[in-house]
Amino acid sequence: MSYDFNSSGEGSERVSGRPRPRVGLLGTGPWARRTHAPALAAHAGSDFVGVWGRRPEAAAELADAHGAKVYEDPDALFADCNVAAFALPPDVQAPLAVRAAAAGCHLLLDKPVATTVRDARAVADAAAAHGVASVVFLTLRFAEPTAGWVLEQAGRSGWFTASAHWLGAVFPPAGEPSAYADSPWRKAKGGLWDVGPHALSVLIPVLGEVTSVTASRGPSDLVQLALRHASGAASTAVLSLGAPRAAAGVGLELRGAEGVFSLPGWSDVPGAYGRALDAVLTAARTGVPDPRGAEFGARLTEILAEAEDQLAAALT
Repeated sequence: MSYDFNSSGEGSERVSGRPRPRVGLLGTGPWARRTHAPALAAHAGSDFVGVWGRRPEAAAELADAHGAKVYEDPDALFADCNVAAFALPPDVQAPLAVRAAAAGCHLLLDKPVATTVRDARAVADAAAAHGVASVVFLTLRFAEPTAGWVLEQAGRSGWFTASAHWLGAVFPPAGEPSAYADSPWRKAKGGLWDVGPHALSVLIPVLGEVTSVTASRGPSDLVQLALRHASGAASTAVLSLGAPRAAAGVGLELRGAEGVFSLPGWSDVPGAYGRALDAVLTAARTGVPDPRGAEFGARLTEILAEAEDQLAAALT
C-alpha cells in the first residue's frame, strides 16, 4: 500500500486514494502527555492512531484523550503503523526501536537513544538494515528560532571556542522536585545523559565532530565536559539536573573570527516535536537520511559513555 509521506506544511493534504502515514506512540509519562501525544494529534500530515505503554491504564487514558486506539502489545502497534514515536526511558526504548525497525516502522526516537554503545548501535544498525527513516528528537534542533540559528552558525567558519550550560532543577537541593522527577533513569543517570545530548546536538554541527572528551564532576550530579572538535575549536558543557532553582537555566555561547553568538530562547516544544515528525516523513519519502537520525544518536551515546567511563574511573 502506498502512503502520502508529505509533511505538515503546505501540500500535506491527503492525496486521493493514498492513505496518510499512521503514527503510534510508545510511552505514557509526563512528556508523552504534555508534548508527544498533543503534537501527534495536531499534526496535519499524519494520523495518530494508537498508544502502547507499560502501564495499561495510563495508555488507555492517553489514547482515549486523543481518540486513538490502545494497544496491549507493542508488536501489534508496529504492525498497524508506519511511524513509531517513542517517549520511553532510553534502555526500554532501544530494544523496542529495533523491533519497530524490523517491522518496517520509521522511527521518531527520544534522546538519548540508549545509554550503552551496544544498544545505541543496535538501533542505528537496525534502521539501516531495514531501510527505515529515523530522527532523534533533540529539542534545540527542531524548536524555533534555535533550529534556524544552529544552521546559520554551522555556515560560519573560524570558530575558536564555545561554552554551553544546561542546569535543570528537576532534583533541586531544596524545595519540591519538578513534575519530571518521578523518573528512575534520570535519577540514576543525571544531567550527563538527560541534557548532555541537547548541548552536543548544537556543538557538533557547528564546531565539528568531537575528537576528544574529558569529564569531571561538580556538586550534586553536575558534570563538566571539556571537548575538542575536528575544526580545532575547544568547547565546554556544564550539565546538571540537580541545580538550585535560582541557578537553573540554559545557555550556549559561540566565539570565533566573526564574533560572539548566543543561543536564542525558544518555547514551542510541541511545535518542535511536530517538526521532528515532519523530518521523519521527509526522510521516508525521499530516502535521504536525516542528519539528526539514529546514527547521530549513536554517536552521542558514544561520547556520553566515554565521559561516564572517565567519571567512574575517577572514583576508583
